[in-house]
Formats: sequence, C-alpha cells, structure tokens
Amino acid sequence: MPRLKKKPQDKPTIPIAPLIDAVFLLLIYFMVTSSLERQEADISFQLPGTVEQDEPLEMPDEQIIEIRADGQVIVNDFPYDSPNSHIFIELTGMLTRLREASEANQTVAQVTIAPADNVVHGSIVRVMDAVSRAGITGVNFALEED
Repeated sequence: MPRLKKKPQDKPTIPIAPLIDAVFLLLIYFMVTSSLERQEADISFQLPGTVEQDEPLEMPDEQIIEIRADGQVIVNDFPYDSPNSHIFIELTGMLTRLREASEANQTVAQVTIAPADNVVHGSIVRVMDAVSRAGITGVNFALEED
C-alpha cells in the first residue's frame, strides 16, 4: 500500500485588515455620537467691578501701620501676618484693597508707618515692601517723641 502524503497545512491566521476597519468605524461612531460639553473656562460670566464715585466718600485720611517691638504688624487694632513672615501677604492684600477703594473714591491712599523704638529694621523694610507691592506711594513715618 502506498503511503498517502499529507498536504502541509497553513497555520490559521486572523485577517488584520477587516479588524482595523472595524476599529476605525467604532472610533468614528463614538466621536460622532459623543456630546461636546463646554469647559468651565469657556463659560462666560462677569465679575463685579469697581464703581466710580461722583462725590468723594468720607474715608479716613490715612491708615496707621503699627510695628511693635516683637515685629507684629497692627492696623486698626487688627494683627496682620506673623512677625516671623518674610513677606507680609495679608498686609499687602489689605493695602491693595485700600488703594483700590481710594482710587474708586478719587482720593490718594495714605499710610503712616509707626514703628516702636526698639523694632528690628528688617520688620520696617518688610512693611515698606508690602506698601510698595500694594502700589501705595503716599507713605509717612511717625516717630515717638519723649
């Protein structure tokens, strides 16, 4: 009996081209059916602004910035920042609001720096930096007289 030779069979393969087509069709389907939502940055809204005054409003002529011996900064009996702070952020924010209110009221913002006799000069410089960052140019110094 003669032996029958088996025909070599090819390994089964998966056709890739139709799968790629199917993936692209699914991608297009999901892109078309998805809804586009506006991001928060695209939502338009208007913040309240400053109102220009016709007549000057009665405001204190100046704010007195007290610097105590331990370096604590006091304005209107309210302490701002820590004496150990390298930058007086709270004081700068308050002074910036003072300047903006003065500009809206058509007046010039004035501050008086009143350091204690034995205060470290670095504290005075940090207060002057905060006044400068706030954009206030009307600065006076108060000295205690004996």
